[in-house]
Amino acid sequence: MASEKIMPDDLVTQAMIVKPADFLVLIKSSLSLLKKEQEDQKSKHDKGRLLRLPPSGKAIIIGDLHGNIESLTHILKDSDFLRSAQKGKNVHLIFMGDYGDRGSASPEVCYIVLKLKEIYPEKVTLMRGNHEGPEDMLPDPYDLPIQFKQKFGEEAGEILVRELHKFFKHLYNAVIIEERAVLIHGGAPSKAKSIRDLTNAHKKHPKESHLEEMLWSDPRENLKGTQPSPRGAGYLFGSDVTKKLLKLLNVKVLIRGHEFCPEGFKINHNNKVLTLFSTNKPPYTNQYAAYLKFDLSTEITNVCDLRKCIKQFE
Repeated sequence: MASEKIMPDDLVTQAMIVKPADFLVLIKSSLSLLKKEQEDQKSKHDKGRLLRLPPSGKAIIIGDLHGNIESLTHILKDSDFLRSAQKGKNVHLIFMGDYGDRGSASPEVCYIVLKLKEIYPEKVTLMRGNHEGPEDMLPDPYDLPIQFKQKFGEEAGEILVRELHKFFKHLYNAVIIEERAVLIHGGAPSKAKSIRDLTNAHKKHPKESHLEEMLWSDPRENLKGTQPSPRGAGYLFGSDVTKKLLKLLNVKVLIRGHEFCPEGFKINHNNKVLTLFSTNKPPYTNQYAAYLKFDLSTEITNVCDLRKCIKQFE
């Protein structure tokens, strides 16, 4: 099927019937795309794991999916991403990580996300979540290998997960929309002194805590600095940590995922932090999920300027 005509339901059908060998080819081709993309970024900006977007065009930003194929399908249809991309419009689809694990359709969601990257490599950005983190920081329990083995069989499932972990290592640590927002899966790296600490967080792990905080930390009110997180990794961080990071990066807001939200989104730190949670299926109990769609040229001073762009759904 020509990519010019492919629609969300077509991707779902493909994901349901994909053979292990074809999935493996997709993972490897997607990895090659990421490597080339980041080499090009590095040669231009020395920011291979931190993507900069100019303030033009539209962005669709998706938080945690955790194997929820219904939410992913809804967002693709509701946002009209595929039609916009097919018409050559300046649109960016940004996933902030946590594609699989927990939910029942993790292999299918991973397939669709990678297929989108393959079809529209310059319009789709894939970030790293804590469920795509280094093997010394994976969640417990971690269901992704079980889900792949159930779908593809023991041997093929193990191979696919192994190759996926190689792919995960090349996902973006952060995205900066210039002068507007920084996107990080978890939280602000409290000890960051330069943009290179974000760009190279994966290289400095585990000696330095930047990557751990970016994947695992959560904002809290009425807190100064950081304190240990009940998650067992990362930290809880206060508004002063957010303020410091935003100043360092010359942006106005932090957009993140990672955290369960009953309404599908929440706002912290004097309207400087927006959390998006894009799944509302078991094991989660939230009635609503949400994603963000906005014009990147929009002037932003805080999250209030984005409030009407938050797309909440059941």
